[in-house]
Amino acid sequence: MFRPLSLFLALRYTRAKKRTHFISFITLTSILGITLGVTALITVLSVMNGFQSELRQRILGMTSHATITGYDGHLKDWRKLAERLAGYPHVEGSAPFVEGQVMLTYGRRVSGSMLRGILPGREAQVSAVTDKITEGNIQSLEAGRYGIVLGAELARYLGAWVGDKVTVITPQVTTTPAGILPRLKRFTVVGIFEVGMYEYDRNMALVHMQDASRLLRLGGAVSGLRLKLDDLFNAPLVARKLSESLGGGYFVTDWTRLHSNFFRAVQMEKRVMFIILMLIVAVAAFNIVSTLVMVVTDKRADIAILRTQGMTPGAIMVVFVLLGSIIGLVGTLAGMMGGITLALNVETIVPAIERLFGIHFLSADVYYISELPSELHWDDVWRICGLAFALTLLATLYPAWQASKVKPAEELRYE
Repeated sequence: MFRPLSLFLALRYTRAKKRTHFISFITLTSILGITLGVTALITVLSVMNGFQSELRQRILGMTSHATITGYDGHLKDWRKLAERLAGYPHVEGSAPFVEGQVMLTYGRRVSGSMLRGILPGREAQVSAVTDKITEGNIQSLEAGRYGIVLGAELARYLGAWVGDKVTVITPQVTTTPAGILPRLKRFTVVGIFEVGMYEYDRNMALVHMQDASRLLRLGGAVSGLRLKLDDLFNAPLVARKLSESLGGGYFVTDWTRLHSNFFRAVQMEKRVMFIILMLIVAVAAFNIVSTLVMVVTDKRADIAILRTQGMTPGAIMVVFVLLGSIIGLVGTLAGMMGGITLALNVETIVPAIERLFGIHFLSADVYYISELPSELHWDDVWRICGLAFALTLLATLYPAWQASKVKPAEELRYE
């Protein structure tokens, strides 16, 4: 049963006598261990949240939240479908596209690539590629002019720059008196984009939709319609409802299905990191066991005197549970404040450390994300702090139970 006396004794036992400084030192190290563990866990998870969010934004900068195609891979009347979806709930924009695999040649360099035909005027409604143009202008993609915008890595590999002419070779063939020849067309490089994802910067080229449709012999059809939604996390539900309302003849997919393996791997890595770092907190929390065992051993005479004065075993147990809880609570709160401070300022602290020691943790020559992004999620903070404090409570049970079993007669026999 909890009484003010139990709390008073618990607070009293947190301060050591002159002859028990070692116990006080062990108590301090237990608090510091929990503090460092909670701080590290909050900071690392916030950085992983930042990386996940950054990767999601970069991927969705080139892909759409949802995509509608025909079951044969083509859409013939995309304009009517776009008008039909204009007032559909949660749909903010749409843009048609033509997509196919091609080979690009420039000089002696040859590279496979994904060719995507777009409408420059509508592309900004569904992707951020128009904001990622580093050279040239995407509005230079005009029907019949056969202009092309290359990814930065693809342009670097080919050695092509704005104004150069690259040859696009398609899988379709043309029958001539000389035999079967592949279809090819020369395009003028009018721009270069860089979204920060190697998958797209190295393997993507953009052309005008009509030029792509003509080159791939689609007869004016498109590959599909890309959609932007008001909430990207609501994409699976919206895609399912769209599939039901549009009826047969259309295939609706969303970004979570297209990149499910990648984001599942990122989420799994985050969970594993949480478990690993939580073990650090667990080790620090169970240091409280040794601390309380030493306190119980040191205070056995005091416990015996309290028992003779009418204090029940349950009240004795509460004293040491409260003592361990105070240690855990102080460590958890200190760790929470430290973790929140680091998580909110990691983008400032890390560059300062790099400048101070003349190092760079994420070199821009190797990593596309050369800075440590951080995104603090309060649900992570509450979960971490709750688990840390629960572990400290668990660690107090055995020493507190041992304290409640002290027998006054045996302890005071030689006093």
